[in-house]
Amino acid sequence: MVELSKSEIRKTMATSLGTAFGIVIGMVWTQVVLSAFVTGGIPLTTTGGTWGQWGLFVVTAVIVTIICVVAIIMLSRWEGKK
Repeated sequence: MVELSKSEIRKTMATSLGTAFGIVIGMVWTQVVLSAFVTGGIPLTTTGGTWGQWGLFVVTAVIVTIICVVAIIMLSRWEGKK
């Protein structure tokens, strides 16, 4: 049997979680862009809103992005520990 070291497990977990956070960021920003099209009168989805709602959506996306980037940085530091 192959024995895994703690650093290999941490590296794999950190990479996987970093990728997951990146996907979350991408999904949030996709919705921001799509809602901007709808708000601007170019309906690409069934959702709509006002410019104020879109602005709130952008702020939410920025906050989610910051949280996920901080988590990715923390995970990469954790990955480097031996």
